[in-house]
Amino acid sequence: MNNDRKLVFPELLYLNDFNGNFQNYLLAAYVIFEYDFIKTQPLYDKIKVNVRKYPEVEGLHRTFYHITHEGEDEQNRTPDIRRMEQIRFPRFVIDNNKHCEILTWRNTRGNDERVLLFNKTENYLVVLTKRKEYYLFITAYYVETEHRKRALLKEHETYIKTKTA
Repeated sequence: MNNDRKLVFPELLYLNDFNGNFQNYLLAAYVIFEYDFIKTQPLYDKIKVNVRKYPEVEGLHRTFYHITHEGEDEQNRTPDIRRMEQIRFPRFVIDNNKHCEILTWRNTRGNDERVLLFNKTENYLVVLTKRKEYYLFITAYYVETEHRKRALLKEHETYIKTKTA
């Protein structure tokens, strides 16, 4: 991959482009998700990235619901327009994971070995977890606070230091 070129993220998907019709907007975002992760699948380290479908929430594919809605209670999350606007970002980040502008590191959450892919210019994070024969797409979101961004950058720096020590 050519790391000399600047990484240009895909266009955002705006609600205004659908005359404020939220149902049409949600459907358009789902069509993008469906193409990017169900009809085709990205690869990370030459291994397929799969998504969770069940349990569906409000008739939506579980991973789609999770990355386009916000809230602590998984069954009662609310739509997040910013997350929907960035619906093209998760696949783009995974596809460009070798680019120097995508910081990549691993951590452990419970029994899961996670892969974190972070672009600090867009403040965008994608999280995958390793399974036996594939990676599972866990989440993706815009990092809103400077505190969280600093914590991610520090975690990345610590990971790199331990790998080069």
